[in-house]
Amino acid sequence: MMTVGAFLIALGFNFFLIPHQLLSGGISGISMMVGYITGGNIALLYFILNVPVLLWGWFIVGHRFIIWSVYTVVASTVFLQVIPVMKIADDLMLGAVFGGIIVGFGSGLTLRYGGSSGGFDIIASIATRKHDWPIGMIIFLLNGVVIAVLILFTKDWNLALYSLVAIFSAGKVVDLIHVRHIKLTAFIITTKTEELLAKLLLHPRGITIIKTRGAYSSGDRDMLMTVRTKYEIAELCKTITTIDPRAFINIVETVGVIGDFYKPKD
Repeated sequence: MMTVGAFLIALGFNFFLIPHQLLSGGISGISMMVGYITGGNIALLYFILNVPVLLWGWFIVGHRFIIWSVYTVVASTVFLQVIPVMKIADDLMLGAVFGGIIVGFGSGLTLRYGGSSGGFDIIASIATRKHDWPIGMIIFLLNGVVIAVLILFTKDWNLALYSLVAIFSAGKVVDLIHVRHIKLTAFIITTKTEELLAKLLLHPRGITIIKTRGAYSSGDRDMLMTVRTKYEIAELCKTITTIDPRAFINIVETVGVIGDFYKPKD
């Protein structure tokens, strides 16, 4: 998945953004801007500028996350060198939108599977470990600074605004794929409480037991309540139905969580 993500990122750059001299934002956007102005190698600039951010993340985010991020940055650098720069879409808007979608899909994959494409992804990941903010929108806001610098140096509002479209598209796609910030509450009514708890408590999430009584059957049941992230729900349901195929599961979206909600380091 990291390799696929790196490939998509490089594809979005070389087929859609770089041919139109658009920016993707973040470290990659800075490397593009420097490359456009100086004629330097964008792939090499992308790698060099990511090094200090990766070193910072090593001490704050977690080693596994950074190791995969280093792999993705290196793979992206190689793909940027191997994939030729080719203008697929002549229209600037199409280049911005589809470039953003492809880059966002690649970045979202790397984030979902425990890494990142470096740069602002790491900074945003640090922020979302303390706050349940959408990571794509954090990246979008950080990239606004890059766009402001582009306007300051080039005075070209068209390129800046189209670059903003590409960045926004990428951010929205990242949020569709990387759903760690979305919380869901599962209410599970079961007759096999102890068997379920023996399995579910191995996961670092809390579970509350609520005594219930069926209005129709008048039978006593246990209801387990637990809050999970969106991409943990499928595994949770699979575990429950394997142990108790007759369990009733009600899943509702959670607006916010106040209190201790464990988030893994890596």
